Amino acid sequence: MAPSRTIVITVPTLILSVAGAVIFLIFLMSSLSYSPPPCSCPTRSTVQTTTQQQQISPTPEDIQWVKSQIEVNGLHMQDNVLRKGINPRTRAQQLQDLIQYKGISHYEEEEEAKNHTSLPCPNELLVEEHHSNYGEPWAGGRDVFEFLAESSKLTPESRVLEIGCGTLRVGLHFISYLNPEHFHCLERDELSLMAAFRYELPSHGLLQKRPLIVKGEDMDFGRFGSGFDYDLIYASAVFLHMPDKLVWVGLERLVGRLKPLDGRIFVSHNVKFCSRLGSDECSKRLKSLGLEYMGKHTHDSLLFNHYEIWFEFRRFKV
Repeated sequence: MAPSRTIVITVPTLILSVAGAVIFLIFLMSSLSYSPPPCSCPTRSTVQTTTQQQQISPTPEDIQWVKSQIEVNGLHMQDNVLRKGINPRTRAQQLQDLIQYKGISHYEEEEEAKNHTSLPCPNELLVEEHHSNYGEPWAGGRDVFEFLAESSKLTPESRVLEIGCGTLRVGLHFISYLNPEHFHCLERDELSLMAAFRYELPSHGLLQKRPLIVKGEDMDFGRFGSGFDYDLIYASAVFLHMPDKLVWVGLERLVGRLKPLDGRIFVSHNVKFCSRLGSDECSKRLKSLGLEYMGKHTHDSLLFNHYEIWFEFRRFKV
């Protein structure tokens, strides 16, 4: 019979074993009880909802806030007269000041001035004479943008074409809102284009948006490229100055560039190019192009007593 073996465990060994078991048990319990914090990253649906709900027009709360700020500060409209630190000038006076004095501080030598002025701007543009080209306040451009952007359900990813953007009274707001290169315009007036490129875009910090603004007429859209559809095409008081035949030529060329069903064409003031044909012939002509008349809209100005009438069309053929 083999002798039995006795296993001897020393006290230090026993203590270490128990301590190790306790540490393992604590680690195991903490692992089982841990739950990761909820992810706060926006899902795809969240991103889309946020984009769709982006605010464009001021809300009633916004309007009330402005009124309250005027009231809190005790503000009242005052006559714009000479007062301490303020010397009111008309545009004509300001232009003469620039010609005569060149500003308070300026470089004397022409060559030296060229080294410091990256994009020299004509004085007539600097005093914003072109803001008076429209027969109504420049601020009305924002009204047009808000109405068209919301009526067409635009997002920054949308693509917009304006026929006759002039000095960008409306276009500035679209360019600021849309992604780079997503605003296109066809304009025939050279001075308006100079104002757009040499004053409006640089002074509003929008050069990096790279809008595609093309000098041209006769409704030639060949330089705008292909491979995409416009979400909005609009003409503000432009078709009024065109022969009806040319307007129809333009619509025929544009309908294939408009996104089917969801895309919109808006024309302001009136549609005499169509109504002069008579109701039946007008509808027949539109239908032959694949266009459908969607209705007439009236939009009120935010800042002055004015409204505009817009006529809406869509492309129903895919």
